[in-house]
Amino acid sequence: MEIIKYKEEHRIFRETVKKFLEKEVIPYVDQWEEAGIVPKTVWRKMGEQGFLCMQVPEEYGGLGADFLYSVILAEELVRTNHTGLAAPLHSDVVVPYITSFTSEELKRKYLPKCVSGEMITAIAMTEPNTGSDLAAIRTTAVEDGDTVIINGQKTFISNGINCDLLVLAAKDPSVKNPYEAIDLYLVEAGTPGFEKGKKIRKVGWHSQDTAELFFEDCRIPKANRLGQKGGGFMMMMEKLQQERLMCAIAAVAGAEHMLEMTIKYCKERTAFGRPISKFQNTQFTLVEMATEVKLGRTFLDKLIVDHMEGRNIVVEVSMAKYWTTEMAMRVADRCVQLHGGYGYCEEYPIARAWRDTRVLSIFAGTNEIMKIIAAKFMGL
Repeated sequence: MEIIKYKEEHRIFRETVKKFLEKEVIPYVDQWEEAGIVPKTVWRKMGEQGFLCMQVPEEYGGLGADFLYSVILAEELVRTNHTGLAAPLHSDVVVPYITSFTSEELKRKYLPKCVSGEMITAIAMTEPNTGSDLAAIRTTAVEDGDTVIINGQKTFISNGINCDLLVLAAKDPSVKNPYEAIDLYLVEAGTPGFEKGKKIRKVGWHSQDTAELFFEDCRIPKANRLGQKGGGFMMMMEKLQQERLMCAIAAVAGAEHMLEMTIKYCKERTAFGRPISKFQNTQFTLVEMATEVKLGRTFLDKLIVDHMEGRNIVVEVSMAKYWTTEMAMRVADRCVQLHGGYGYCEEYPIARAWRDTRVLSIFAGTNEIMKIIAAKFMGL
């Protein structure tokens, strides 16, 4: 029985996305991986097709679509076997902060550009030596009349090079309670005092422009603060449910894709005069992986439905984020093993999928943090 009730328009949308990606993305993936970045022109093409920020209300240029459109796009992007075009981060992690917490003036100023792809967004929480401990951030925001002066450093910021607009977490040094000291601000690229560092070289995610960001006496309007003063931490807690759900979506879709690639390979690759899919060890391994993938899909689809119904599923999403990403890593490793020496060669797509999967247990809050969250709500 299907847990998610996809409608015909959802199925049509999936086919439209597939055709777009086959024409505008997949042929260029290797080129982008080599360059270490995805050109901004592709983002504009995504915007022209209506593939960005689909949940943004129509009055701000969006489609006012349901969350399933975001799910479909995220799944199909995973199947391109690269991570550089981080549209789900832009559309379903960063832009919801603008939609939910900014003034009407800022919504009308920025949302249409986010929808069109004219502006690419990023979110800057993580800092050197803080990791997942958001209360320990050191970047400061000091009010000075109608402006705010930002000083500090951020790291591991996805879309860091391409970003035109940043949701920045900073603290008021005069407030002692670290959870009440945090605010979120919108900072445009090109603002004096805001500098982008070099793209960080990573083991995987080669076409994803991950960067360090620096702020030195960066002055922005006080009106660029999101929500009420001191509310930044609670805003992040509210939106992290969807961010971590998006991570689980990528993990399950990635595991499904890797398994599909490996089954195809095992049917085609021969050893000792027959396809390796006919060997019992291969069959057992594939069945075990398929079982885990189906368990992950069932858990995930239930959470997608719950999330769309507005339920508080912070604990369940934390569990799903850690379990599905670790499952995806197990699948990736076993798929490489079944490919043998070819699995360790760049010309085989499983190699890229393997290295790109590893980071899923680290970002959006490490899996250890996910377990701490679940333990807390369990009263442990």
